[in-house]
Amino acid sequence: MAGFRDNIRKVVPYTPGEQPKRVDNLIKLNTNENPYPPSPKVEEMMKQVTGWRLYPDPAASKLVEALASYHGLNKDQVFVGVGSDDVLAMAFMTFFNSDKPILFPDITYSFYDVWADLFRIPYVQKPLDENFRIVADDYKCENGGIIFPNPNAPTGVYQSLDFIEEILQANPDAIVIIDEAYIDFGGQSALPLLEKYENLLVVQTYSKSRSLAGIRIGYAMGSAELIKALNDVKYSFNSYTMNQPSIAIGAAVLEDEDYFKEVTGKIVSTREWFKEEMKKLGFSFEDSKSNFLFVTHETVKAKDIFEAAKANQIYVRYFAKPRIDNYLRITIGTDEEMKTFLNFVKEFIKM
Repeated sequence: MAGFRDNIRKVVPYTPGEQPKRVDNLIKLNTNENPYPPSPKVEEMMKQVTGWRLYPDPAASKLVEALASYHGLNKDQVFVGVGSDDVLAMAFMTFFNSDKPILFPDITYSFYDVWADLFRIPYVQKPLDENFRIVADDYKCENGGIIFPNPNAPTGVYQSLDFIEEILQANPDAIVIIDEAYIDFGGQSALPLLEKYENLLVVQTYSKSRSLAGIRIGYAMGSAELIKALNDVKYSFNSYTMNQPSIAIGAAVLEDEDYFKEVTGKIVSTREWFKEEMKKLGFSFEDSKSNFLFVTHETVKAKDIFEAAKANQIYVRYFAKPRIDNYLRITIGTDEEMKTFLNFVKEFIKM
């Protein structure tokens, strides 16, 4: 056996949601994409983008300045990257360098343990309680950093700002990262806490609420010190992370607040209606403040529903993992898509 294989890093990779080939009548409710198109500003801006032969601005200044203005921050408090996954990976490399383990929930975004293994960061997963909630006391111990989504994924459970502040107060010597991929569908962002806590980093994305998963824009907000540290790592890794269209489009869509509120409002309205319909069919779930529900049925196995739905060209997400192997994560689509899913479930449960 060749000895070079001993020097190849081996990790268990993240498994993304299935991306089926588009066919007629396919309903895709498995990757939390937005069912509505992005702002018309996208098409307008694409016609204006020039300078393709040149490298993009490595600082993505136009986008950084637009985000800073939108969120009421200084431009040195914003970092941008190729989707929030890129931003979070940079944050792991930048901030989690202690010999102490970082902490995150046992049921959460499954990229966290992948990054920790990839970057050789020790970690401990703290179990959610029986209601899929994070237990604050579990994070009041010595650690090398803390990260969790709010609302959490795949559960959709939202923790209040008081809860987040309790975590921050207990961990003045650790970086606390709040992953807010779904915050625009309910709850309050942790951004107001940036004024009080220099160790807080808030990460958001354009993929969900702004219907731009395909263009890959994510960003982090924090103190100037944290953002400088992120940029230093970025420039040591890949200076040109953001392309010309992403920079231009990312800035432009922030000007279309009415459309943003309209689309997120539609999804929230559909979600609340869908909750009531699912309860009628015998499903139970914790209250979701995201663009998905995490459900289990009182008599029918989640895996059976998942497989039957897929056979009918309806894709939802199933996790074959401890504690959640009888749950489905169902993205909120259009009213028509959710009605079709409900009709499928009604017929399937009768079988």
